[in-house]
Amino acid sequence: MKIGLSTYSLLNALKAGEMTVLDAIDWIAENGGEHMEMVPYGFTLVDNPELADAVRERAKAAGIELSNYSMPANFVQPDEEAFEAEMARVKAHVDLVHRLGMKHMRHDVTAFTIEPAQMTIGWFEESLPLIVKGSRIIADYAAQFGITTTIENHGFSVQASDRVQRVLLAVDRPNFKTTLDVGNFMCVDENPVIGVMKNLPYASLVHFKDFYFRPFDEPPGGGDWFRTSNGNYLRGAIVGHGEIPLRRIVKLIKQSGYDGNITVEFEGMEECKRASRIAMDNLRALWNEA
Repeated sequence: MKIGLSTYSLLNALKAGEMTVLDAIDWIAENGGEHMEMVPYGFTLVDNPELADAVRERAKAAGIELSNYSMPANFVQPDEEAFEAEMARVKAHVDLVHRLGMKHMRHDVTAFTIEPAQMTIGWFEESLPLIVKGSRIIADYAAQFGITTTIENHGFSVQASDRVQRVLLAVDRPNFKTTLDVGNFMCVDENPVIGVMKNLPYASLVHFKDFYFRPFDEPPGGGDWFRTSNGNYLRGAIVGHGEIPLRRIVKLIKQSGYDGNITVEFEGMEECKRASRIAMDNLRALWNEA
């Protein structure tokens, strides 16, 4: 088991120009991380091969594994031309993952920002053929490079554990699995312990985050709160500081025999570098305690 950090956790520092993605590699190595997941916000690599090569070499020099590449994608397109354009775009990112020497990537299957009507089971079932078609095409394309592609419980439409499994079983590719995010089930008001229990057998990567929760009829006031699919309130927290029962979840994961990479994600209001350092330390302590 290796604990690492997503560049998404350092997004505020990246956007403010306080660090570059190359600096992020060094920072993770200096602060106890063993691998880095790349989320191309605050930087871009797919159209910058020189920077991509520099990232690969800097990670090698720092002893940091490039563990995963996570990108937005939307396979539910209005016509065949738009669908094929999206396939070409995602394949270009698969090529980038291969250039970086990586073997694991996560792509979305629907747009992240969607209307309430698109969160329903009816819309999901109506969209499933395109979700499955796109996922198969990308998985098959990635297979030539030995790359595992994954769907995360992410994005409201395909976030509940049963919907993730529905996609996994329908796609039916040996290199198509799930990036299991222990916190994201709360975005669709699913008990995170139950979600982890159900989808852990399909996981090739695990994300750890934490949330503060307030019910729909108790507005929390100012701050970076967002609403769940049923109107409850969530706010990102440092791992171990929020309300997700992480001790129970860590025990479930450890007892399952999972021994792959674990990625910390921080998206709270605290200063991102300090928060990310505390989150990695807390997760390591929870793992050792379990």
